[in-house]
Amino acid sequence: MFKLTGLISFLFVVQSHAQVLTLTDDFESKRNVPNWIGDNCIIDTCVSNPLLKLPNNSTKVLRYTDIGGQYANLRINTGFNFNLETSSVFSFKLYVPSSSITGSQSNQVSLKLQNGNLGAPWSNQCEIIKPILLDEWQILQFDFSKDTFINLDPNSPHPLKRFDFNRIVIQVNGENNNALVTAYLDDFNYQGNQSVYSALVWSDEFNGNGMIDTAKWHHQVKLPNGNSWFNGELQHYTNRLTNSSQSGGVLTLTAKKESFTDQSVTKSYTSARLNSKFAFKYGRVEVRAKLPKGKGTWPAIWTLGKSIIEPGAYWSNRFGTLNWPACGEIDIMEHWGTNQGYVQSAIHTPSSFGNTVNLGGQLVSNVSDSFHVYTLEWSETKLLFKVDNITHYEYNPSVKDANTWPFNSEQYLLLNIAIEPSIESSFNQSSMVVDYVRVYQKPSSNIVLETYEPAVLYPNPVQSVLNLQHNQTVSALRILSVLGQEMMAINNVPSEMSIDVSMLPPGIYMIEFNRGNALSYQSFIKH
Repeated sequence: MFKLTGLISFLFVVQSHAQVLTLTDDFESKRNVPNWIGDNCIIDTCVSNPLLKLPNNSTKVLRYTDIGGQYANLRINTGFNFNLETSSVFSFKLYVPSSSITGSQSNQVSLKLQNGNLGAPWSNQCEIIKPILLDEWQILQFDFSKDTFINLDPNSPHPLKRFDFNRIVIQVNGENNNALVTAYLDDFNYQGNQSVYSALVWSDEFNGNGMIDTAKWHHQVKLPNGNSWFNGELQHYTNRLTNSSQSGGVLTLTAKKESFTDQSVTKSYTSARLNSKFAFKYGRVEVRAKLPKGKGTWPAIWTLGKSIIEPGAYWSNRFGTLNWPACGEIDIMEHWGTNQGYVQSAIHTPSSFGNTVNLGGQLVSNVSDSFHVYTLEWSETKLLFKVDNITHYEYNPSVKDANTWPFNSEQYLLLNIAIEPSIESSFNQSSMVVDYVRVYQKPSSNIVLETYEPAVLYPNPVQSVLNLQHNQTVSALRILSVLGQEMMAINNVPSEMSIDVSMLPPGIYMIEFNRGNALSYQSFIKH
């Protein structure tokens, strides 16, 4: 039976992600769109509704005034990439007075998805165009899984196979014209799906001091061929505190320039390589880390099949039946100091290994100075790689057999820093600092976990009074700490209420909504 406290700990993480992946704006209380930006137009995000009539009796709306700009539009830079395979629908309400229109343009509205990281984001955009009615509010939906779409670049893949979209553009009455139009927009909504892997099954938060937790990790130090590691690497891996230790809530792996003799072999560099004493099949891995720097450093967060035959590996003596790459290797994060800031993910299988063709990556700013979250989502059909929730690579071979997909058996985690022959002579030492390692899988519980957000919470973050609105029958709610401790309990929950949270210490909290036979969870931040 899965323990509820573990589930709660995970849900704090998942729910905060869900809030990021959900975009909603009613221009009153339900607002989490980062920022509305107007190009060649004037926007006001808080004006009185000029037509208080169903289907929109909201008091406040957004006003968009195209003042004749050739490419006037509204846009949102989301800060995350969409996964249209799991959630492909965008919606909003629109009202366009006929008296505001000049010219002879078609009465329409388009929603475009773009990659805002490109110098010309429109160059490979995908667009859905909808006709609009004038002089009344209407509800519009743009479904990239069902609606007719236009790829500006005809060579672009289907939008559901794109993972680089992170910008939304809304355009009324087309572009490349100087006509005028005023439009009112309300109740913008995009509901991004949460991961199906919602149960925290294994983690290390590195809250100890000194030596790593040997119940969770194994130091792999044995030279696999008796003389060196692979790829011409120059380091000895050790189990010394100078190369790996935990303190202040983080794990520090340090690569050092020093003469060190082990196994009758002397090398000029030392480092650490950890195997997890936990192996799993399918799920989500999240590692929050800062990476070392220096040309010739090669840190990695990765997995190997538990079946690998490799001297000194934790699982090899008991489960070793396959050589590499038949066991399968998943590189969640690799970074080379010779290409500072570029993070890569790769797959090694019998069909492609070593200098594999199965890879992808992205540039990550301040990769060695700031923490970033490196994520693998591993399902029965594909592998998905992200940094800070931005997807950069998907591995989903059409044929899945032992050559292409040795990923139907358990894998274990590895953390290490290798030293390449290209290491600079001036290199002294550098560290990979890991805040946490977490593995999530599908929940196993008799409790029904509902994935929708059951209530509107505002303001969020909050300092003193948290307002709550919901339209469900809730018999009770509890406010829980990140450790699952009950901080507050309320029975007979009304549909609207205010909760004094001023006595809570700053941090992340979870509200547990009890509907009798179902529990739902939603997080908030206390400042």
